[in-house]
Amino acid sequence: MSLYIISLGLHDYKDISLKALELIKDCDILYLETYTCKYKESIEELEKKFNKEIIPADRTLVETKAETTILENAQTKHVGFLVIGDAMSATTHSDLYLRAKELNIKTYIIPGSSVFTAVGITGLQLYNFGRTGSIPFNTESFKPETYYNILKENKNLHTLMLLDLKDNKYMSIREAINNLLEIEEKRKEKIFTENTLCIGCARLGSLNPTIIAGSAKELKNDDFGAPVHCLIIPGKLHFKEEEMINTYRK
Repeated sequence: MSLYIISLGLHDYKDISLKALELIKDCDILYLETYTCKYKESIEELEKKFNKEIIPADRTLVETKAETTILENAQTKHVGFLVIGDAMSATTHSDLYLRAKELNIKTYIIPGSSVFTAVGITGLQLYNFGRTGSIPFNTESFKPETYYNILKENKNLHTLMLLDLKDNKYMSIREAINNLLEIEEKRKEKIFTENTLCIGCARLGSLNPTIIAGSAKELKNDDFGAPVHCLIIPGKLHFKEEEMINTYRK
């Protein structure tokens, strides 16, 4: 029948568009993608809001078992695949879309709010952002530096760093800054130092976000509260951007 890839919005249930809500009500089966981000409400709370059962979809289900679950159901029923934030901001969901098309399943994409637009609250102009980086948790055998290279390549452009989520543990801004400083200490390229201007953001999209601008050293000591956090390293600033950032300084 059809597959609806539905964006839920950035923060909580109230971010859902009316179009998305209407389609959710019309779906026979609902899946919720659970591995790229977390929502304020639990699955149980969303089930009460929608008055429908929701099947959690982890990475394994979506990437390796979709043909026998999501896509198989979508050949005979209306299936909703719910994604927190904006669904097409992750390549995983592009892959699901393409696989549905190969099976001649009618597929629709419903966009939603995401961190990529929510960072506009800082006053930084969105078209002055370069590539986005992702900072993962370090392990003894896994200490990547790709995100440091992205910051270096962006030069005068602003850089948004998304912070890792693993096993229900969220990376904090303090951890992200320490990871960057650790690479800087090793490479000594002066791309990111304790004096680098940063903007730390928490709970974007909510009515009580925390946004603080200051040096990396200053932000390391700040408490940003509950997740989700992200880190922005501004590039060359327009004077209006500077005025906005100054409103977030302590």
